[in-house]
Amino acid sequence: MRVLLVEDDVTAARGISLILKNAGFTVDHTDMGQEALEMVRRYDYDLILLDLMLPDIEGYEVVRRMRAARLSTPVIMLSALCRPQAKVKAFAVGADDFITKPFDHAELVARMQAILRRSKGYSEPTLRVGGLQLNLDSREVSVDGRPIHLTGKEYAILELLVLRKGMVLTKDAFLNHLYGGMDEPEMKIIDVFICKLRKKLQIAGAGHLIGTVWGRGYMLRDEERSAAIPHAATLPVPAALDMPMALSAA
Repeated sequence: MRVLLVEDDVTAARGISLILKNAGFTVDHTDMGQEALEMVRRYDYDLILLDLMLPDIEGYEVVRRMRAARLSTPVIMLSALCRPQAKVKAFAVGADDFITKPFDHAELVARMQAILRRSKGYSEPTLRVGGLQLNLDSREVSVDGRPIHLTGKEYAILELLVLRKGMVLTKDAFLNHLYGGMDEPEMKIIDVFICKLRKKLQIAGAGHLIGTVWGRGYMLRDEERSAAIPHAATLPVPAALDMPMALSAA
């Protein structure tokens, strides 16, 4: 999951970033409201953590402008203000939650995960696609009850595919999700990750869940639908992609 943290306190930003990264999130950071608006327009974030008091514009105004521009990314507002009026105003302009500082680290992550699940249309942490089960909270993956051991990058790719099941995801989307525009490797690395992920799923008995859409990217479908839909819609990976040249996936 990719999160934008908007926080002008350097110490707080470092601490929150560390919490989120340890919980498996990819984190981008800015300390200005105007820059946050530009980043939200440019990148596809799953959630925004937004401080109320910023050097240029208030967090309220950031949310108001986002919603006016029809940007529906979930927003959790952070503030030391605890009076009800502050929370009411935050919800009125379009925030999804309001957390008072200081906050419990585990509670922050739990509330983020709950909002993320609801924003993707899920009411519980365990997502199911055929025999595949993925738990957003514990980051555990299994097929028919048998656990699959994935690397961090493999899990992040599978999580994105499951949350956007039926959508075609480009390699650029995967790179942004994995690296957030920082030190991105060659695009070919996505083929390597997909190849390794496919093999682990097939060994576990999940079938060909991940399909290739030529010239566009990859998508995830239900196993039942995969058997019923002709392969012209989503074609298997060619040998050139399924057996990539030696390339570091670290």
